[in-house]
Amino acid sequence: MIFIETLVSRLERGDDKRTAAEFAYSSTAMPRLTGTLVIIAGFVPVGFARSDAGEYTFSLFAVVAIALLASWVVSGLFAPVVGVAVMKPPKHAHGETLGAPMRLFKRFLLAAMRARWITILATIAMFALALLGTRFVPEQFFPASDRSELLVDLKLQDNASILATRDMISEFEEFLAGDPDIERFSTYVGQGAIRFYLPLDVALPNPYFAQSVIVTKGLEERELVRARLEEALATRFPQVVARVYPLELGPPVGWPVKYRVSGPDPEQVRSIALQVADLMGSAASVRNVNFDWVEPARAMRIRVDQEQARQLGLSSAVVATALNAVVSGVTVTQVRDSIYLIDVVARAEQSQRTSVESLRSLQIPLPGGHVVPLRQIANFEYTQEYPIVWRRNRVPTLTVQADVVPGVLPATAIKAVQPRIDELAATLPAGYHVATGGSVEESAKAKDSVMAVVPAMMLLVLTILMFQLKSFQRVFLVLSVAPLGIIGVVAALLLANAPLGFVAILGVLALGGMIARNSVILIDQVEHERNAGMHPWDAVVTATIHRTRPILLTASAASLGMIPIAPTVFWGPMAYAIIGGLTGATILTLIFLPALYVAWFRISEPQPTDVAAKVNDVERLVPQA
Repeated sequence: MIFIETLVSRLERGDDKRTAAEFAYSSTAMPRLTGTLVIIAGFVPVGFARSDAGEYTFSLFAVVAIALLASWVVSGLFAPVVGVAVMKPPKHAHGETLGAPMRLFKRFLLAAMRARWITILATIAMFALALLGTRFVPEQFFPASDRSELLVDLKLQDNASILATRDMISEFEEFLAGDPDIERFSTYVGQGAIRFYLPLDVALPNPYFAQSVIVTKGLEERELVRARLEEALATRFPQVVARVYPLELGPPVGWPVKYRVSGPDPEQVRSIALQVADLMGSAASVRNVNFDWVEPARAMRIRVDQEQARQLGLSSAVVATALNAVVSGVTVTQVRDSIYLIDVVARAEQSQRTSVESLRSLQIPLPGGHVVPLRQIANFEYTQEYPIVWRRNRVPTLTVQADVVPGVLPATAIKAVQPRIDELAATLPAGYHVATGGSVEESAKAKDSVMAVVPAMMLLVLTILMFQLKSFQRVFLVLSVAPLGIIGVVAALLLANAPLGFVAILGVLALGGMIARNSVILIDQVEHERNAGMHPWDAVVTATIHRTRPILLTASAASLGMIPIAPTVFWGPMAYAIIGGLTGATILTLIFLPALYVAWFRISEPQPTDVAAKVNDVERLVPQA
């Protein structure tokens, strides 16, 4: 578009097609290359973010970089050939084709340049309002998938056996089989589903855990099934900690709202976690508060009288083996099934395994062939202990986790409860602390990985611009417009009710390169007109008018190209951010940048008397020549 616009302009001035094409190439090749490299540099944080989230977006950087470089080559090699072949000289001379819209824009441009400080202050005010408006834009890490599957996590008490889990799943599957909106389902007992989906949050094998993968008949049916399942799980399976959720996009997070309570004493950690749970439960946007471990279970300890055991020639290992054979069982042989060997385990009947009196009467073999009852050499006592204790950095850590109510994003829910959590954390004894987890933590990690590459991006952009503009002042003018894209970004996200998530932030970063490209083209044209001998004021006006059409067309093409992906779940927020930011920044490039240019270089509008004086000087010089 930039090349064709320059070609048409030269044809309007009377050049032949070959001369116009040569001029269009020579005058725009380097600005176009600079703009292309600046846009690619804007995508560098997208491609080189070292995080799990960055793995999902590297292909975006690679595709954009290759496509832009190919576009520059095409516009430099093929566009001149095609332009010479198909373009025809315009019917009107240069300057006579300025239509009504461009005349109206020129009057508006002149007014903005004359009231330069008002224009600059108004732009700064809009930028400040946009920064304030970011508080009203919802935040989101990655959205849920738009696939029809549902996952159901089912967790019993930490000391539940796999048999209890299997019985619960049998009843749950009977409920699923009667739902007309479910196409099919599969259930995994004692483990999570196999990794059929890359971002799947793979669960660790545990006897008290089960997971169902439910394929519904569509997205509408998915939400209906989800509502019915949540109601059924709350009423028919009160002993189960359950979560019904769609597949995730981006790095797996699990429960979206999490707080980790850490400290040396598990009892104290549990007490603090219960307080955190109370604070989370009081928030209207949070539901299904639960723990990854919290409830102690009743246990029976068997303490062997070592003195009596030694007198009988017994060791603790022999006693443990005998108990294990009764309670857990021992492998007695193996059976071959195709290529697999299956252990055959022998153990006591359930009535004997669960009877304390049977355990007391358990006969322990002695070395001489005699036996002795367990009660004679051991004492039985009851206690409570935690079946499982998770640790983080070798410190007991209890995670309080919860879901959010429909229509509320995790970041919004955490903002509502975070002040009270902070107040509680400030009162904790030394060695205990509360850390935020879930989607907010993963989002912070992803943002940090992107921001770590931003300095390299800025260095690349500054280097490229210095090679082209050869002036720190002009580089400053080019970069001054880039942050103003946030004005359109905030407006677009608020109008579309789209969240400012990780993907949208990538779009905002890439947007800076697109905006800088337009500014480079405009500033380069201004310098070209000034070098040709035009008054600086007239050079700014002429360059802006001359570059308005290609800048608008390229921005419109980029914005229209985002429309197909705007309705999508994953790329939609980025599309809205780029459409709004590029639209607003393009307008500011054509209005704010000329006003800033004349203010920065203190350029005044030439008066008619100055023009007349120049004409008289020329008339006096002509006879002398």
